[in-house]
Amino acid sequence: MDLFEYMREEQKKTESPLASRLRPETLEEIVGQRHILGKDKLLWRAIQADQLSSLILYGPPGTGKTTLAQVIAHTTKAEFVQINATSSGKKEMEAVVEQAKNNQGMFGKRTILFIDEIHRFHKGQQDYLLPFVEDGTVTLIGATTENPYFEVNSALLSRSLLFELKALEKEDIRTLLLRAVTDPVKGMGSYDAVLSPEALDFLSDAANGDARNALNAVELAVLTTPRNEAGTICITLEVAQECIQKRAIGYDKSGDNHYDTISAFIKSMRGSDPDAAVYYLARMLYAGEDVAFIARRIMICAAEDVGNADPQALTVAVSAAQAVERLGMPEARIVLSQAAIYVACAPKSNAACAAVDRAMEYVRTHRTLPVPPHLMDAHYPGAKELGRGVGYRYAHDYPNHYVRQQYLPSGMETCRFYEPSGMGYEIKMAQDQAYLKKCAQEEERI
Repeated sequence: MDLFEYMREEQKKTESPLASRLRPETLEEIVGQRHILGKDKLLWRAIQADQLSSLILYGPPGTGKTTLAQVIAHTTKAEFVQINATSSGKKEMEAVVEQAKNNQGMFGKRTILFIDEIHRFHKGQQDYLLPFVEDGTVTLIGATTENPYFEVNSALLSRSLLFELKALEKEDIRTLLLRAVTDPVKGMGSYDAVLSPEALDFLSDAANGDARNALNAVELAVLTTPRNEAGTICITLEVAQECIQKRAIGYDKSGDNHYDTISAFIKSMRGSDPDAAVYYLARMLYAGEDVAFIARRIMICAAEDVGNADPQALTVAVSAAQAVERLGMPEARIVLSQAAIYVACAPKSNAACAAVDRAMEYVRTHRTLPVPPHLMDAHYPGAKELGRGVGYRYAHDYPNHYVRQQYLPSGMETCRFYEPSGMGYEIKMAQDQAYLKKCAQEEERI
């Protein structure tokens, strides 16, 4: 490290953002993540013993992935090198590998390579690391906010231990905020700032488990709030609300939160809970989800989970999708809310979905039988001479517009695919079917 780099590092200790300055340097200083960093846990023991194998750290922003890597850097005797996949590439990795080989061969020293945002590396860049991770030239620590099973090569993942970091608990955020305003060295203790209980509670909750978001808000509050007559900076609830502006939503339109939230939305409609359905709808809208995507999921739920128990549900859902396309936000929120509530409150039946699934399974597992001749098309020249359509009975020529005849292929007469659920309109449908068959039987006896 030359003089200028040393001065830059020293300057960062006092001028970096609060979230950066407050990063822990030891395991004892880390707040939260007790499920992987408790004193009896594997990761804690491995860091303490300086016997790390390759790791993938996975979790939402602000949960301490980079912080944990920095703690490892401060505790390990190995050479620690950090790069960011958003600004580095194969050239930087080649330099690290070359230096690691020298460290290993000349000094018997291990090299730990920390790659932040590892999911940003494409497959070829990740593949480059494989042989060096496998032979121990480097110990890899990768950090990602994306699901590693989707974004990290399976070969690289199989050579690493996976640790999932969770969003911090509200009490963990409270601890960090109090540390931030009282620590005179790393924090803002020298500013003589006081967080009101209401502001502390609000910021702890509004951060939504993201420590960085909470610390950025409290730093802004301290730096922009004038002192009172006693010379104290008082952070009130109103100040806290201004400084965080908008509740942090843990939502990534291409990642786990996207799929988890839409899953909860659909299951809430299926489970007939309109309040939960509207809540998850609001979360998606607040995070900027594509309204057309939400409308499509409502249509699917209306057909799959409501079905013929209330055929009007699909009509409402389709109309909502068309209205959303024409209106856009913010008005589309009203349309989506109406449709989601209707589908949630409608009687439920998946009989239509189950029927086609049973029929498709039958088609998949049985040979294709010929259509009964009397149901075949009789309109083309020579069809009747071939027996096509001969003997077909036109339903409207009979009482109740119904007549019993064979519709399924021969050999399938006893197959039943549609089983009405006994819910909503399907009750009437089943009753109508039974009535028609009863009447037909009586007509035949006469």
